[in-house]
Amino acid sequence: MTQRVRDVMSPAAVAVEPMTTVARAARLMREEDVGDVLVTYDRDLFGVLTDRDIVLRGVADGRDPDDTTVGSVCAPPPVVTLEPDDSTDHAAELMRRHAVRRLPVVEHGGVPAGVVTLGDLAATDDPRSALADLSEAPPDH
Repeated sequence: MTQRVRDVMSPAAVAVEPMTTVARAARLMREEDVGDVLVTYDRDLFGVLTDRDIVLRGVADGRDPDDTTVGSVCAPPPVVTLEPDDSTDHAAELMRRHAVRRLPVVEHGGVPAGVVTLGDLAATDDPRSALADLSEAPPDH
């Protein structure tokens, strides 16, 4: 059943500024138990930094995480986004088209409001699915 993104998204997205170090962003991801942070500048979405970006564009390239900024390794603009009133079907279509597992949700022309993940959509579509179960499980520390 189609729902609105606002009904399934995680509203408390973690955000950092482009000049934040990769090391600081990684610590924040660990503290908040998330795999991505939104990169914002002056309240507007600039990019998205994932744990995969840190590995592929930072560590694997030999960059020092204490000297490298998130703005230099994050997925750069333009970033594919959703609005809170978009449908979950539209969210799934965008994820499929752009081969991503999470999308920032913005309102008022670019102000981040949250994040919707593939797991959020799976839990909405079929709460008994394996992906929904994995998405709801506590992390393995």
